[in-house]
Amino acid sequence: MFRQIFGNMPDVVKNLLILNVLFFLATFVLQGQGIYLKNEFSMYFPTSESFRPYQIITHFFMHADLFHILFNMVGLVVFGSHLERTWGKKRFFTYYLVTALGAMVLHTGVEAYEIYSHTGVWFPTVDGLNEMYHASEITLYDGQFAVSTIEIPTLGASGAVYGLLMAFALLFPNTQFQLLFPPIPIKAKWLALILGGIAVYNGFMQSGGGVAHFAHLGGMLFGFIMIKVWQRNKNTFY
Repeated sequence: MFRQIFGNMPDVVKNLLILNVLFFLATFVLQGQGIYLKNEFSMYFPTSESFRPYQIITHFFMHADLFHILFNMVGLVVFGSHLERTWGKKRFFTYYLVTALGAMVLHTGVEAYEIYSHTGVWFPTVDGLNEMYHASEITLYDGQFAVSTIEIPTLGASGAVYGLLMAFALLFPNTQFQLLFPPIPIKAKWLALILGGIAVYNGFMQSGGGVAHFAHLGGMLFGFIMIKVWQRNKNTFY
């Protein structure tokens, strides 16, 4: 059964799935040898000493645990397969990449705003924050909040997967899915609305928690914009 599903998978979705699984397996295999890929390939805030430019791409191939990658890969296969067959390889991969990067942009922008609201500086370094604290320009709480924001990395393909959900809901709004929990049928348009609403609520009402809610929103927002642009430019087919 799995061989049949894998064999029927379109090429870009299949290759993205393979890359994500390989990164996930390598993360846990190498961790036992003292090599921590999460520290190297996850996305750090741009002013962190751990930030590397390639993390802009590599972070959305990294996942925290089995549930994290399972959720994202199911979304990739379910939504992505239909979209790639509809759009073709080039347009689908372009869309996936833009939504993944869009998720990162919005998430990082929100982080920068949160740091600014606590310190008055948009992109401080940890050393700069220490100097501000010793000069009594910021409180210990504000400094610790900013440092933790800078040094806690972001990882996962969730932003791109939420972007795929947005595209699927716009193109196939009445397609019905059977949820596992709760075990009820739901149309794609309502699933996108509910998950998007949850991301909005959690993004504004919860601070931290290890989930990049605004990255989810970023994927949906950039996906929505991209589809609307494509729909207006009907002469472009790729």
